[in-house]
Amino acid sequence: MSDNSINLYDMSLPDIENLMNKWDEPAFRARQIYRHLYVHLGNDPNEMTDLPVALRERIAEKTHFGDLRVDRVLTGDHGMTRKALFAMQDNSPVESVLMIYPDRATVCISSQSGCPMQCTFCATGKLGHLHDLTPGQIVEQVLWAARELNNVRKQAKGEIPGAISNVVYMGMGEPFNNYDNWWASVERLHDPTGFNMGARNFTVSTVGLVPGILKLAEADLPVNLAVSLHSADDKLRSEMMPVNKRYPITELIDAARTYTEKTRRRLSFEYVLLKEKNDFPEQALQLAGLLRGNVTTGKTMLFHVNLIPWNPVPGTSLNRSDRKRVINFQKVLKEHGIPCTVRVERGTDIAAACGQLAGGDIAGIRDENSPD
Repeated sequence: MSDNSINLYDMSLPDIENLMNKWDEPAFRARQIYRHLYVHLGNDPNEMTDLPVALRERIAEKTHFGDLRVDRVLTGDHGMTRKALFAMQDNSPVESVLMIYPDRATVCISSQSGCPMQCTFCATGKLGHLHDLTPGQIVEQVLWAARELNNVRKQAKGEIPGAISNVVYMGMGEPFNNYDNWWASVERLHDPTGFNMGARNFTVSTVGLVPGILKLAEADLPVNLAVSLHSADDKLRSEMMPVNKRYPITELIDAARTYTEKTRRRLSFEYVLLKEKNDFPEQALQLAGLLRGNVTTGKTMLFHVNLIPWNPVPGTSLNRSDRKRVINFQKVLKEHGIPCTVRVERGTDIAAACGQLAGGDIAGIRDENSPD
């Protein structure tokens, strides 16, 4: 690949039309190429047999299909969870996770290589911020997952979903720190002439960047929002999540309420449970008071709390809440009218669970050729 080779995944349909015009090709060739990329999931010009041979050769010479190199694919949960370990040109890591269920298939993708937010419980934050990903680099993670799902379906004995059902921006990085690029990837994947993913099938997660929440509230596509909260106390949350010093809890909740009022959509508050740190019953009571505090004034939010037992990260002194503490925490919330569930765990055996993406593996993970 030459230095001036064009990444086709970084090009919108109008961009490809401009390229065809520059190459003295008719405009309809752009639509053909676009369909190969996003409908047929093609990544080999030789397979685009409805294009003239000369154009296929020029595509092979002047362009490439993605910037991310797949180093390995790790499998867990009897093959129903699959993590791709990608490398950028300078070998910076990017990870994506495909989770297959009987009725749906969700892909968790990254918006950055590494992450600058430094949350104490997250492996990705230990890498620091390496790169913002381009729209094309974000999109190609989803296309990898779609091809991977097709391969699983061909080999599986049971029923496998026919297409990717949900895309969640919960992998490496803080999407709102790379707002324009993650949003461009949503628009590309949503395009009904291409990948055609419904807007309500996207979910973006943020550590609480208030400007991004308010910007999303004004967006023209109904993308779902998840906010990482993890504590109702400013002091403790600042210890766990340095971003709280910039956007404290009151400001964050005000932004979340504005989002629900403007969009009429329910948001999720993510709450990672750490043993004897943020999982005491009185902390659940404090959380309930925070989220339901304005009931008497009518200023309520449409929300749901997603409780997440912490997934182990090497090199930390933190501990995972046991099942009894998790259930007790949930019980207090429910008794005070807070809708909440405990997240179903997937991918812990391949370091693919929430907070574990760190551009590598841990003891016990398997590659794609290992038996389950």
